[in-house]
Amino acid sequence: MVKKKNAKAKVKKIRSRVKKVVRRPKAKSAKPRKTAAKKTKTPESMLEKIGEVTHYFPHVKAAAVLILKDSLKVGDEIYIKGHTSDFKEKVASIQLDREAIQEGKKGQEIGLLVKSRVRIGDSVYKA
Repeated sequence: MVKKKNAKAKVKKIRSRVKKVVRRPKAKSAKPRKTAAKKTKTPESMLEKIGEVTHYFPHVKAAAVLILKDSLKVGDEIYIKGHTSDFKEKVASIQLDREAIQEGKKGQEIGLLVKSRVRIGDSVYKA
């Protein structure tokens, strides 16, 4: 019984030493709040979407891309944007049915070597 009373007395001493913080609401100012500056244009809106990633092969670092619009040639610069991917690169090689080709046209599903991991659904833009 004595130990419990001593413990309670110690807790009361500690609580009395701790300062209580009183938070008061901030006064409203007459000045209107400044909003964050809007971005002018995102790279996606300035570029033309030409395709979409349908598969990724991590062992060879290649992506299967379905060309939805226009065409894609070796030497063109592309921009790949997705949930976690965001990079630019030059097209080094294009394959169709395991054969190297110089140009992929609308409707074809081509293979591209990529420098970084891409995911299904990532957008491919022509830069």
